[in-house]
Amino acid sequence: MKRLAVLVSGGGRSLENLATRIAAKELEAEIGLVLSNTPTAFALERAKRLGLESVVVDHRQHADAASFSQSVFREIDARAIDLVVLAGFLRLVILPERWLGHVLNIHPSLLPRHGGKGFYGDRVHRAVLAAGDRESGCTVHYVTNEYDRGEIVLQRRVPVLPGDDEHSLGARVFEEERLALPEAIRRHFTRAAH
Repeated sequence: MKRLAVLVSGGGRSLENLATRIAAKELEAEIGLVLSNTPTAFALERAKRLGLESVVVDHRQHADAASFSQSVFREIDARAIDLVVLAGFLRLVILPERWLGHVLNIHPSLLPRHGGKGFYGDRVHRAVLAAGDRESGCTVHYVTNEYDRGEIVLQRRVPVLPGDDEHSLGARVFEEERLALPEAIRRHFTRAAH
C-alpha cells in the first residue's frame, strides 16, 4: 500500500477528503503521516479524529527554510512515505534531491495565473476576481524549490460567475479540488509504476 504524508497549515478539508476517498476505496493509499508547521492548525484535530499519526514541525523554531525543511523531511523519512502531498501547506519547503518528483501540491487557481509567494486561499480568489478572469479552477503540480512552478499533473476548471465574491468562487473551486487531488495521486502512482 502506498503511503502518503499530508502537509497542512490550516483547516484540513483536503486531508479529510483524502481520508474519505481512501476509506471508500476510491484511492488506493494510506495516510502514514499528517505534518503541520503550526500547532494550532485545525487539521491536527481532524487527524486525531481520523486516527492518523500527526506531528508538528514549528517553522518558528527554525532559523531558516533550510533548517525547517531538514526537520520536515527527517519526520517523513522516518515513516517509509512514498508521496508527500501539500494540502494547504503555507511554508516553502526545500526539497532534498531524492524527493524531487515525489511531492505534489494543490493550488486554487489555474497556474501559471495567480501563483507564487503570498498567493493562497482567499487571496488567490480575490486576485482572480480583480483580474476579471472568466474562469478559474485548481491545479495539482509537482513541487520544486520555487513556489508554484513545477510540472502540472492536472487542472480542473470552473466558471467565474457574475456576482461572485472570493467565498462563492472559493467554494466552487474547492469542489473541484476534492476531485483533482485524489486523481493526481492516482496518476502519480500509475506513472511511477511504468
